Amino acid sequence: MKKIVYVLLAAGFLAACGGSHKEEASSEKLTGAISIDGSSTVYPLTEAVAEEFKATAPEVRVTVGLSGTGGGFKKFGRGEIDINDASRTIKKAEDSTCKTAGIDFCELKVAFDGLAVVVSPENTWCADITVAELKMIWEPAAQGKIMRWNQIRKEWPNEEIHLFGPGVESGTYDYFTEAVVGKSHSSRGDYTASEDDNVLVQGIRNDKNALGFFGLAYFTENQDKLKLVAVNNGNGAVLPTEQTVKDKTYAPLSRPLFIYVSKKAAERKEVVEFVKFYLANTKTLTKDVGYIAMTDQEIEAEVAKFKAFIGETK
Repeated sequence: MKKIVYVLLAAGFLAACGGSHKEEASSEKLTGAISIDGSSTVYPLTEAVAEEFKATAPEVRVTVGLSGTGGGFKKFGRGEIDINDASRTIKKAEDSTCKTAGIDFCELKVAFDGLAVVVSPENTWCADITVAELKMIWEPAAQGKIMRWNQIRKEWPNEEIHLFGPGVESGTYDYFTEAVVGKSHSSRGDYTASEDDNVLVQGIRNDKNALGFFGLAYFTENQDKLKLVAVNNGNGAVLPTEQTVKDKTYAPLSRPLFIYVSKKAAERKEVVEFVKFYLANTKTLTKDVGYIAMTDQEIEAEVAKFKAFIGETK
């Protein structure tokens, strides 16, 4: 991965969002530690940012966990971490927990992602699927009833369907269930669940009767092992690509990715500079890890939001 120049000064920070003018780091020495947890989907991006930040602020220790969006928000609401990676927006109950604990926060969009619906390369029949068919498969009422491929489409084989997906603490699971089933955190329970997307990749790859979903970036990393399924929301079958995710024609499975920064953490210089670094370099690093970058205008809006949050007027 190529080295990213650290952007610190306010003018350079804003200019860097366009990728044209970048400033060198301030001579001020940064120390301390930053604790981050949350989404396994956002993890590769945050880990890449942390790696690059280390080169410019070597005495700041940044730890990045991946306990899932929900698991991260639990820690965030207890004040155990400074930043939560999230592949969905915060829920009302999680927001209430933060308010009760006196934890104010800033929600910052950092990238876009699509959810990939995938099957094994040995699957010769499923090239596309409708949102209604996905709901038929995944809704709670399907458990113990929708068990074979030909129950979804009669021309598909009379074979058991084996389902794979993220665990229930995953923001990917929450987003998928809300978009497809119509209610977040609502699905059948008889599927192979894992917070580790690599486990899902291997399970689907080796089973011609498997069907699963996870973030598009993990498909991109493993496209030689899996077959992507186009999704039809009533306007024709569409495959997730950078263009279809950004223009939202890959609906309803396109989503933004976020980081949540606590107010208390943002009182520390190292956290402020890390978040600035994140936003200034997200466009380049997002592409490096296989996600879909925000536009310069979208990044500038997040920069302005964060500066207002920390009370910067410059």
